[in-house]
Amino acid sequence: MMTRNLANKPELLAPAGSLEAFFAAMEFGADAVYVGLKEFSARAKAKNVNRDELERMVGYAHAHQRRVFLTLNTLVKEKELSHLIDVMAAVEAMSIDAVILQDLGVWRLARRHFPGLELHASTQMTIHNAAGVRMAERLGFSRAVLARELSLAEIAAIKRETSLDLEHFIHGAHCFSLSGQCSFSSWLGGMSGNRGRCAQPCRRRYHHKDKDGYYLSPNDLSAIDLLPDLAAAGVMSFKIEGRMKSAEYVANVVQAYRTVLDAAETSRPAAIAAAKELLKESFGRLPTRGFLTGAAPTDMVNRGVHGATGRLVGSVAACQDGLLTFVPRDPVHLGDRLRIQPATDKPGTAFTIRDLRLAGRPVSRVCSGERAEVGCPAEKNFRHGDRIYKVSSGQAFNLSQSACHRRLESVTPGEAVIDLSLAMPTSDRIEVAATGHGLTLGRSYEVKSFPATDRPLSHGVLAKVFGKTGPLPLTLGQLTCGELPAVVLPLSRLNAIRREFYQELVERLEERRHAARTDHRRQAMADLAPVGKPRVEAPRLAVALGNVHDLALLKREGIDLLILPLSPGTCARVESGSRAALKVPERLLWDLPLAIFDADWPAYKAEVDRLIELGFRRFRLQNLGQFELFTGRQELALECGYRLFTTNSQAACAWRELGLAAAMLYVEDDRDNLAAVLSRNTGLPLTVTVYANLPMMISRIPLRSVKPDRPLVSDRGQTYRVDARSGLTVVRPEQDFSLLGHLGELRNMGCSRFVVDLAHLGAASTEGRKVLVAYAQDAALPGTSTFNYLQEMV
Repeated sequence: MMTRNLANKPELLAPAGSLEAFFAAMEFGADAVYVGLKEFSARAKAKNVNRDELERMVGYAHAHQRRVFLTLNTLVKEKELSHLIDVMAAVEAMSIDAVILQDLGVWRLARRHFPGLELHASTQMTIHNAAGVRMAERLGFSRAVLARELSLAEIAAIKRETSLDLEHFIHGAHCFSLSGQCSFSSWLGGMSGNRGRCAQPCRRRYHHKDKDGYYLSPNDLSAIDLLPDLAAAGVMSFKIEGRMKSAEYVANVVQAYRTVLDAAETSRPAAIAAAKELLKESFGRLPTRGFLTGAAPTDMVNRGVHGATGRLVGSVAACQDGLLTFVPRDPVHLGDRLRIQPATDKPGTAFTIRDLRLAGRPVSRVCSGERAEVGCPAEKNFRHGDRIYKVSSGQAFNLSQSACHRRLESVTPGEAVIDLSLAMPTSDRIEVAATGHGLTLGRSYEVKSFPATDRPLSHGVLAKVFGKTGPLPLTLGQLTCGELPAVVLPLSRLNAIRREFYQELVERLEERRHAARTDHRRQAMADLAPVGKPRVEAPRLAVALGNVHDLALLKREGIDLLILPLSPGTCARVESGSRAALKVPERLLWDLPLAIFDADWPAYKAEVDRLIELGFRRFRLQNLGQFELFTGRQELALECGYRLFTTNSQAACAWRELGLAAAMLYVEDDRDNLAAVLSRNTGLPLTVTVYANLPMMISRIPLRSVKPDRPLVSDRGQTYRVDARSGLTVVRPEQDFSLLGHLGELRNMGCSRFVVDLAHLGAASTEGRKVLVAYAQDAALPGTSTFNYLQEMV
């Protein structure tokens, strides 16, 4: 597998969750970093940076021919749109290299009002097939971050179908769920993973059939052996996960992958061996190649291994008065970071060693087998036997936070790094062209030249002249020039050209920044959907079913629509045993699954085409790629399900402009934000799910040891069912979600379209009938959860 070369090296993209991690990435060889602000970041718990720091980071990176990508990849609430516009205007003005996004509301604002922003489709968009990549390309994205559930063969097949740049993770933590499709953390307390606040319930211990284990905790991805194969498959950006990780982690992992990327083919085996030694210091979980070598990996989950990261170095012998004592298995140093993990399922406590003693004496190192005394948080009372993990080493990267700030302060904010191209088509004319920060400027100047007897005009002479920018906020990046005539130009004339050209360039750059900060911002603010008076409409109820056998439900008063799952074989079942459906096609809405991998795409396309031939016109989409199933079908009424995320009016406007007839509001959302979105005049009918058994996670990871007949039970007593459907693993709580009892309030907000999902109960079951009666009476059902409706979705 290692015979391919890496002549065209992919980009090595590193996380920068802190200033220290940013400089670690820069020093150890990353080509680009991705970083979050303190707002709108899918890693809200990372340190992240403020706008001034980001602008200086961009300047520093550009001066070193590196790139910075900003993560704006969370779901945005209605009240946050104005602040989002401020952020977008600021980052466009500072010439960020790209914005990574998930929310179509962010996409709409960027495309309409911030043309200087290059857009990358986040892995949170669950792009997992060729149709999804083509749709991203159609929407104006320049890059797609592929889902982590794809094999090398699947990636290669996708690349053959698109010219879009593809990015893929090569190292770091796996999510159990398809990215962007996990609501488990939010279900447990409003901490939404799609808002950057995942509490990692997948890493907890669960009980199943008399056995405890970490059933939902995946091992960490490590593709150090597969870099040539990934490049051959068409991946042009190799992404390291870890914005929550330390600078030491970033330094080790970047250095390891840089070593392999830069190695000659003949020396690559030795480079890989050296890199693996470095990666041992990254303190992750057990390594796996994930899905890259096949769509059904067997080493993704090891239920016997704790889900937290780090290397086990010992257990607590004693802890008193802020001093923890233990005997380490491996040496420990000042600056190492430890995590103390209790035997229960409670979260561990991490801290950096600032006070290390041996027999009461301060030391910088304690060897394995010696009795170490470590200063720890005084308020913590660690217990005898609690496990101690080393999660990072202070030996790998030791630039302090204050040193990072000092280095950053040396960067001039707003300084533009520009590339120059110079040419002399004739001996009396020189042409200068500059590119950078979304701007291109070209000028031609007359010159008086003289035949050269020695030292003719050269690249070196031009670089020396045009490298002088004086007090102007400019830095010369790359300078290229074509073949130059054998002439000499007066330096006074070259210096005059440089001053005139650079002055105009600075003015144009400032005009562009001003437009971003003022004109673009003002236009975006003016484009926000106005508050509108809710239209008073009779309530409409759609009931979601698990199969096509309950069509008699349409005879029941008050049910306007049935939602039926679309899967291979649907048409055969309709035409053979459920022909009643053919008589009421306008009252049936066919619901597509979340994920359709390319191998299954032809079967779904055939089903859709046949349903349309049979007269059905209504379909519900759950992924961006599914638009392609309906290309050219103007007569259809397409809707989007909640998995396409509508948490703000800009997203609703985006769906309307993409041709959808209705959208479903997000099931994780809270009452205040639902009311805010419903109050806006978007021109798109909006639907609210008011009863369902909601999947917490949908995964491609098989869980053969967990059977659906017995629940997974958390240490807190919560119970979940795990079952496999169409090659996907679905984790659901045994408790149902219900907003019944709040329908009057939702109607007052302006909602008149509701969905009751009875797929798990059956419409004819006793439980199903109870739910429909409760809907008719707007009566609360005991034992159900309102999810985040009555609390804030954070």
